[in-house]
Amino acid sequence: MWVESSGKINASQNNSPSTLSVPRAAEIAYVEAGSIGEELGFEAGDKIISINGTKPRDLIDYQFLIADEELELEIIDQKEEIHTVSIEKDADQGLGIEFKEALFDELKQCNNRCSFCFIDQQPKGHRQSLYLKDDDYRLSFLYGSYLTLTNLNEQDWARIEEQRLSPLFISVHATNPKLRAKLLKNPKAVLLIDQLKWFQQRKLQIHAQIVVCPGLNDGDSLKETLRELSQFAKGDWPTILSTAVVPVGLTRFRPDTDVLIQVNRVCAEKVIKIVEELQNQFHKDFGSRFAWLSDEWYLIAHKPLPPRSNYEDLPQQENGVGSIRAFLEEMDAATSNLPTTLKEPKSCSWVVGRIVEKALQGSCERLNSIKGLKFYLHGLPSPYWGQEEIVTGLLTGQDLIEGLQGLDLGEQLLLPSVMLKRGETIFLDDMTLKEVSKILKIPIRIVHGADDIVAAAMGELEEVR
Repeated sequence: MWVESSGKINASQNNSPSTLSVPRAAEIAYVEAGSIGEELGFEAGDKIISINGTKPRDLIDYQFLIADEELELEIIDQKEEIHTVSIEKDADQGLGIEFKEALFDELKQCNNRCSFCFIDQQPKGHRQSLYLKDDDYRLSFLYGSYLTLTNLNEQDWARIEEQRLSPLFISVHATNPKLRAKLLKNPKAVLLIDQLKWFQQRKLQIHAQIVVCPGLNDGDSLKETLRELSQFAKGDWPTILSTAVVPVGLTRFRPDTDVLIQVNRVCAEKVIKIVEELQNQFHKDFGSRFAWLSDEWYLIAHKPLPPRSNYEDLPQQENGVGSIRAFLEEMDAATSNLPTTLKEPKSCSWVVGRIVEKALQGSCERLNSIKGLKFYLHGLPSPYWGQEEIVTGLLTGQDLIEGLQGLDLGEQLLLPSVMLKRGETIFLDDMTLKEVSKILKIPIRIVHGADDIVAAAMGELEEVR
């Protein structure tokens, strides 16, 4: 690899940043040690303006552009000085840098008005990012967020085809055109089947999602939707790889004018029966269960989770489909070879959403079988959202304070990382980790998985974070 830099451009020159029209650039957040980026002298806060004369719109463009062996980068540093850097590298070499944001231009926001949209069911007055309605195909490709396809323009469709952005994650909710338009409150929603055929013709793939709203798209409508989607799941190159069926989540902040009904045990039992019967038929027809229920359905219905094999390769684990089953397997492995006694007594508490508390009792009992360890499991409701049966990731700082204050929590409190904003120590209600720790008067450790939980409980992690 060789590098050639233009040197600094001082503000006193005619082509300084003050006189140049500098486009919005890609801000670097992190430079990996030993990487090309470090060798070039890149630092957090520097910004990439262009690569080989092209301004990247997002992380996808960046990944395409740096695949070339010869690169010319235009960089603006933290002193607002512009540099031109030339590089020769291997085609498979990255630069070892991460960016502050995945999108370097504007986020595509949702143009639907779904009554069940979680964004609209939040109180006002919190950080602005909580109210952004993402419906961006690029975030779908990069991170698996769901989009509806209702706001794509011709250039977006062309780019999806040209760059082979597959698989994407699509919120379907219903295949009946009138019903889907009613659910999304958008006349463009009727185009879904033609859009699925577009993906099929180009051999591009998707994962689908159905948010079930009792009385609207359950029952026969759910059967019809799953059967129509399954027609795109056949053959050697299926268009739809999987479909997740998830329950609508309603909060106490939702508009008084909506007609939505919370999922209850009776509803959950009916939906489970419909989906499991179709799963068996799909498996018989084309070798995959194709449609899966999120774990919440079984917990709401007070039914045991399906065996791990039923989830096949867990195509929608990040959407809550089989995530608890997979986590239970991880906990089984992490607690399979525990010591009988601790050298020094330890005690701690682990907080989860109330809906998963019962499923995790077995793992906690194994930990409490260790002499010298007191391991408390607290499954909390959410007064903040107005939900008794809540998933862990939606618990807020206020929920923790209301649910835990005055309890014996032991020496430290273990909180799953899903409760916090990615990369930051802030909850959904804008309370910080430091504030919660101070009010509860206990050190808090963020845990990231089963091994982390077990090691923290036994005092084998180095520090409390």
